[in-house]
Amino acid sequence: MSDKIYAYQSIARATHEHGVETMFGLMGDANLFMVDSFVRDYGGRFVPAAHEGSSVLMALAYAHVSGKVAVATVTHGPALTNCMTALTEAARGHTPMVLIAGDTPVENPRHLQSIDQRELAKVTGAGFEQLRTPATVGKDVARAFYRAQVERRPIVLNTPADFMWQEVEHDVQVLDVFTAPGGVAQGDTLDNAIGMIASARRPLILAGGGAVAARDQLITLADRLEAPLATTLKAKGLFNDHPYNIDIFGTLSTPAAYELIAQSDCIICFGTALHDFTTDRGKLMKDKRIVQIDVDPAAIGGGLHPDAALVADAGLTAETILYWLNEAEISPSGFTRELDVATLTTHPAGAQNNSEGCVNYVHALERLEEALPKDRVLVTDGGRFMTEVWCRVSVPDPQSFVSTVNFGAIGLGLQEAVGAGIAAPGRTVVFFSGDGGFMMGGINEFNTAVRLGLDLIVVIANDSAYGAEHIQFIDKKMDPSLTEFNWPSFAEVAKSLGGEGIEVHSAEELETALSALKTRKGPYLIELRLDPNDVPRMRV
Repeated sequence: MSDKIYAYQSIARATHEHGVETMFGLMGDANLFMVDSFVRDYGGRFVPAAHEGSSVLMALAYAHVSGKVAVATVTHGPALTNCMTALTEAARGHTPMVLIAGDTPVENPRHLQSIDQRELAKVTGAGFEQLRTPATVGKDVARAFYRAQVERRPIVLNTPADFMWQEVEHDVQVLDVFTAPGGVAQGDTLDNAIGMIASARRPLILAGGGAVAARDQLITLADRLEAPLATTLKAKGLFNDHPYNIDIFGTLSTPAAYELIAQSDCIICFGTALHDFTTDRGKLMKDKRIVQIDVDPAAIGGGLHPDAALVADAGLTAETILYWLNEAEISPSGFTRELDVATLTTHPAGAQNNSEGCVNYVHALERLEEALPKDRVLVTDGGRFMTEVWCRVSVPDPQSFVSTVNFGAIGLGLQEAVGAGIAAPGRTVVFFSGDGGFMMGGINEFNTAVRLGLDLIVVIANDSAYGAEHIQFIDKKMDPSLTEFNWPSFAEVAKSLGGEGIEVHSAEELETALSALKTRKGPYLIELRLDPNDVPRMRV
């Protein structure tokens, strides 16, 4: 059954038919009527951002926390160029989302805001889908959603402005998509992999973001092998409360866990691309057998060549390995019997020495870990401060952790914290940022969080400098003054934008700030004043 409506209404309706209830964006000439129809005709929620790139970042975090395909929308030309960094972050994070982008009228190629939007999308790593004609809206929207799911990346759906007021016959065109490809590994490669695992005396199981759904199967295999469990940063929290969980693998490991990894003789890697930070530039994989299992062929052999590579589903492969270990009556390794678990997940305590007018950063993180709501969603921006947060602030599970470091950018986190808050109503979002990152991308969306009434706690690590650059000048015995800034009081800025804020210059003021958490209303900002020479180095 079909009926005549305008093309902009058809786009809104097709989006609604794909189960989309929330759309992030910023309106302009080419998308304003579509957004209006999505809200008024189809009961959708529109979350307006202050900057176009923010809408993509909000959708990115929403997709991660909710597990759904997210949707953002912007208009044409400069609106899309403003999304370049955000689209790259989403593409490298393998985030399934659709960006409905307007385009200048086809009939006016010399339009002031005209630019080749296909080429823009391609350079970020995002996919591109063209709305071919007003009559093909249903098929083209369906194709964009299909590709977002199976390609696991953002798809830019390009919608020319001069199509919007043309009448079309709307047809429902939802594609049912099976998004868990990959069967069971088999053949000689599987046999070789099982042989390596069976002969290992100190095996260790490593899970990445691509193996989160296989948690139970990996634990069962680890228990059978008597092997410790570890995760990459993206799978942080996956094995919480397991007795042989050594937490994050790589440069973010505790000293005891790092030594344990060095002693292992076989690493069984599920759903991780094994980049340099995970392997400590290959040091942690030296003189070991490496078995790598991933459903994505591109994830295998990029930074490190494994001894056995299986392009297969993580959970099914774990079950298959377990089956053959049992069939062959392979004895457990006994590796976990040697472990002192308490030392494996304990990072060294921070020094209590404070510079005048500054709080000790590690001490502040340890107190925040104790005082922050436990059922939190943790979001971190990029910067020198972040690795200590990853190591010292826990999360309930990987879906509750959003790290905005797929592209190595700063200034993306507050926007993603907003998206996480929309995806997790009733839960507190805790966002950590540096001062530079907050000035770059946080201030303009803090008011968005206020307008939305989000339960958001923002912690600013303010060393009044671009810290990563500051330490490089110090290391070279050069003057670091070019990296130093006299920022405004972020606590006062938060108040002026409608939130709450407090400056922390000492351990006593930190306790005051933590006590105020209980009575906070709306977004609440804690500004930690830090000595730029007393912030721990990045663990990368």
